[in-house]
Amino acid sequence: MFIQVIQGQVSDAGQARAALDRWAQELAPGAIGWLGSTAGVTEDGRFIALARFESEEAARRNSDRPEQEQWWTETAKLFTGEATFKDSSDVTVDVTGEPDTAGFVQVIQGRGSDPDRARELMEQDSSEWAAFRPDIIGSVGVGHNGGAYTMALYFTSEEAAREGERKEPPPHLKAQMEEMDKLSIGVPEFFDLKQPWFYSPR
Repeated sequence: MFIQVIQGQVSDAGQARAALDRWAQELAPGAIGWLGSTAGVTEDGRFIALARFESEEAARRNSDRPEQEQWWTETAKLFTGEATFKDSSDVTVDVTGEPDTAGFVQVIQGRGSDPDRARELMEQDSSEWAAFRPDIIGSVGVGHNGGAYTMALYFTSEEAAREGERKEPPPHLKAQMEEMDKLSIGVPEFFDLKQPWFYSPR
């Protein structure tokens, strides 16, 4: 899988959503290899989208379409500054439910000192994590250069997510969490998408 992460500041979340709705209606049918997108705007106007493709080639093919270029030229005007793009084929997906039914999505961006070890930790005891945190119905991890990452967590609801955060994990899961924290460099940035937008091929 190949993921393109698009982000930037917008002044009107409704206009941003209308632009993505138009893309899904008019351009998605011709986007061969597009697997779906998760997007949204935080309460302070930060827009973020994760567009999933079968391959880098499929994403490039989509970007090269004249109608895509025209759509982006219009959509780019909705950003108060420059929008940024991060592409990656370093993708880890863990799904226990149907992410497109999530009532709340939290996207975390940060940097770690050992991405391989972080991936190992994330793959450990997945059934126990699923039992401990049934509010998490899926996650998508994207690795970027220099140990940077984007992680999207899909929750049944924000209320369930906040309740889950307060729970005390069993000792071995807590040890995993503590090791993950030690691998983190600096303070991660959180994007709380209280009204996430989901798009998938028809």
